[in-house]
Amino acid sequence: KVIVREGLTVSFLLVYLLWMNWKLTLVMVAVLPIIGVLVTQASRKFRKQATRIQAAMGDLTHVASETIQAYRVVRSFGGEDYESQRFLRASADNTAKQLRMIKTNATFTPTLQVVTYSAMAGVLFLVLALRGDASAGDLVAYITAAAMLPKPIRQLSEVSSTIQRGVAGAESIFEQLDETPEPDHGRVERARLEGRIEIGGLDFNYPGTTQTVLHDIKLDIAPGQMVALVGRSGSGKSTLASLIPRFYDFEQGRILLDGVDVRDFRLRNLRRHIALVTQQVTLFNDTVANNIAYGTLAGASRATIEAAAEAAYAREFIDRLPQGFDTPIGEDGVTLSGGQRQRLAIARALLKDAPILILDEATSALDTESERHIQAALDHATSGRTTLVIAHRLSTIEKSDLILVMDKGCIVERGTHTQLLAAGGHYAALHARQFRDTD
Repeated sequence: KVIVREGLTVSFLLVYLLWMNWKLTLVMVAVLPIIGVLVTQASRKFRKQATRIQAAMGDLTHVASETIQAYRVVRSFGGEDYESQRFLRASADNTAKQLRMIKTNATFTPTLQVVTYSAMAGVLFLVLALRGDASAGDLVAYITAAAMLPKPIRQLSEVSSTIQRGVAGAESIFEQLDETPEPDHGRVERARLEGRIEIGGLDFNYPGTTQTVLHDIKLDIAPGQMVALVGRSGSGKSTLASLIPRFYDFEQGRILLDGVDVRDFRLRNLRRHIALVTQQVTLFNDTVANNIAYGTLAGASRATIEAAAEAAYAREFIDRLPQGFDTPIGEDGVTLSGGQRQRLAIARALLKDAPILILDEATSALDTESERHIQAALDHATSGRTTLVIAHRLSTIEKSDLILVMDKGCIVERGTHTQLLAAGGHYAALHARQFRDTD
């Protein structure tokens, strides 16, 4: 609004002055290159400083958010003073950058006014010295019109810093918008899959790296089977599981669901057939019911939501909440325990009723009693659906139809719990070490 209004005012006044006396106006306009240089330099400086302010504000917000979310750790480890100092440093850095912007603005606007008024003074001097045949009325009209120029020019200069702040903020937004979207060139859609998974000759390395994370993975999972992935941290278990819903794309090998390459599915349709529960549970600042019936599940009836909670053994604590299923649970479920949050995530997966279920350390945050309940629930939930379980606790996967032992991105052993123990290899060593540590 200011730019349009004041820009039109300046344009109109310049046209009027040129019409009144083009020679004098050209003398005044001669300072425009100087003004242009000042505006260009100031705009660059404003944008650079605005970008730094955006980063400083982000750091400040991040520190505050991190401290609030991790308040239990902060308090238990006596980190209050450290976090206070960290916040003060971030706040001081943000304040310094804000003051630098104010200083630049305070220098730029007066400088621009000095240049403008100097041009006005020069024109006034020439008017008085070279009046010629001009009438007193013409001179007064010309000087009055010229005297009206500095105000809109000043307002245009003041809005420049605001514009550059907005541009700096918009740049980070457009950087996100310009990110390449997930490749989704598939055209295949299925109403429901049986759940057969076939993996052949699969190699994978993360984008931008040359280190092979998965090498020559071959696997055939029949519909309804429960297959467990075990191995040391970093062996590629979670990476393999994340390739099935195509969170990453691979170039070598193939992953087939019911005989169709996952890259041939439309992404939304592919992921509709897969339910995922990870170690890092994500909950939203909403009610219990809305966290279970999330996304495409939002239209689920209360009866089905309650049934899913019952199957996940979450009903026992939900009924004790002040408003039951309508109780808000705070940001990321802050009002719930780790085990309760995990059970809500499992209830969400059960409500989805997908033919393929991926459990990535899904019982890691549960106590022994909760784990016993969840195992009973999962025994029921896995019936009739293909389940891929990633687990460190070997006691949770002993009933699996097939156990795959991974090491350095390769499947080094496969078989049932009994077969692998009898083989005396990697799995037997992991089992012996884990139960020795338990004892």
